[in-house]
Amino acid sequence: MTTMATRGSVKPFANFNANGDAEVLFKAMKGLGTDEDAILQLLTARSNSQRQQIKAAYKTLHGKDLVDDLKSELGGKFETVIISLMTPPLCYDVTELRNAIKGAGTNEKVLTEILASRTAAQVKEIIDMYKKEYDCSLEDDITGDCSGYFQRMLVILLQASRQHGVDEGSVKTDAEALFAAGEQKFGTDEDRFISILGNRSTVHLKRVFDEYKKLSGYEIEESIQRETSGSLQEVLLAVVKCTRRVPAYFAESLYYAMKGAGTDDQTLVRIMVTRSEVDMLDIRAEFRKMFATSLYSMIKNDTSGDYRKTLLLLCGGDDA
Repeated sequence: MTTMATRGSVKPFANFNANGDAEVLFKAMKGLGTDEDAILQLLTARSNSQRQQIKAAYKTLHGKDLVDDLKSELGGKFETVIISLMTPPLCYDVTELRNAIKGAGTNEKVLTEILASRTAAQVKEIIDMYKKEYDCSLEDDITGDCSGYFQRMLVILLQASRQHGVDEGSVKTDAEALFAAGEQKFGTDEDRFISILGNRSTVHLKRVFDEYKKLSGYEIEESIQRETSGSLQEVLLAVVKCTRRVPAYFAESLYYAMKGAGTDDQTLVRIMVTRSEVDMLDIRAEFRKMFATSLYSMIKNDTSGDYRKTLLLLCGGDDA
């Protein structure tokens, strides 16, 4: 287990008993009415691998599929978050990507978020599982559905073959190349941006960004905002933010999912579920630093009912 994994708000339950939990869920859905509270309290207090064991026990004891039963008993956004919690993480990413490509119109936000924030090992697993599930390659589906420099950046990220370590000799030349490709010329050499941001290691890029600031007087994000637009801009910014601090990237995404009128529930659920066992505590800390409120209180003000209760349990505490 990596040290990273201990930064989650959801931890494996200590005195875990899959059969006992399966019975609690069965009772919660039996007969008239459903005990939503029992369901959400239990599932948010178990790790994903424990939820898979509960699912297996449920089938053994009752000859029924737990996820099917939950789908038939629950509804709306509450159902979405509970079913998401029941899905193995890798399977969840793969399904989200598939829906982003095959749904009505392409959901660039999902493609960007997943491919920019997952580790190289995770991206490779995603590609393998996607092929197994859908009998076609994720890369082909993306190239068939996206175009231009955005498509090319995603293809680079799919290669998941960033260099390792810092190449001292090219920190300065990379910074100069980015400056020359954007701020210093009329028009933008997008190719240079995607090649450097897509292939250099995280530690190397951090040094390049510092050098870039010294050289140009701008943060690299400011230049990307000025020099690019649309989905290419989104993916380049996501890569830069994830290079700096992944939890800060997610904190910002959560903030903008809830800020203003309406809520982007899809993004809210996806981040709260996928980061709950990874780095939710860091996301909360970054959120508190970046914005004048806590993640907990923003969720509380922006959602309601059992959906709200579930998200607040995944958040795991208030940083007022």
